[in-house]
Amino acid sequence: MRIEIEPPRQSWVDDFAKLKLAILRAAPDGAYIHHIGSTAVPGLVAKNIIDIQVTVDDLAQVDSTAFEREGFTHRPGLIDHCPPELELPENELRKLFYKSTGRPANVHVREKGRFNQRFSLLCRDFLRSHPTAASAYALIKQRLAERFPTDAHAYYDIKDPVFDIIIEGANEWAKVIGWSEPPGD
Repeated sequence: MRIEIEPPRQSWVDDFAKLKLAILRAAPDGAYIHHIGSTAVPGLVAKNIIDIQVTVDDLAQVDSTAFEREGFTHRPGLIDHCPPELELPENELRKLFYKSTGRPANVHVREKGRFNQRFSLLCRDFLRSHPTAASAYALIKQRLAERFPTDAHAYYDIKDPVFDIIIEGANEWAKVIGWSEPPGD
């Protein structure tokens, strides 16, 4: 798969809204959904893949066959990246992951209150509120895609630590403004 970074599109918001309907039909009771990742940051360049976070109380509540009926294929065995210098138990990074069989989308199902669930929302909100940081991140992504257009491992080996830097600033910002998890989108 070729890594291509595209200009921002209004259609990403609309595509999220359509995907959300199918995900809600598959998600367990009490789950809520957020549009995450670069397509969720207005004005930010991104791969044309909608990232969606489904927050649940317990991953064991999730019925993978319900997601498959709605057009999402389960990719087992994935956990999120752990920033260096943190020693987090696996349950703080565990998730269920689904790829859309239709419009390109990634669905990350995470447990409420876990490190990885907060991380994606806080980074998104920080980039939404800090255009200079978002522009610098955009430039990094564009340059990585130019240098590693067909090597996703190299792309993410560099991109993941960039987010470790972003989360440091985001955590300080969250303390200053009293950030808390927003309601679902």
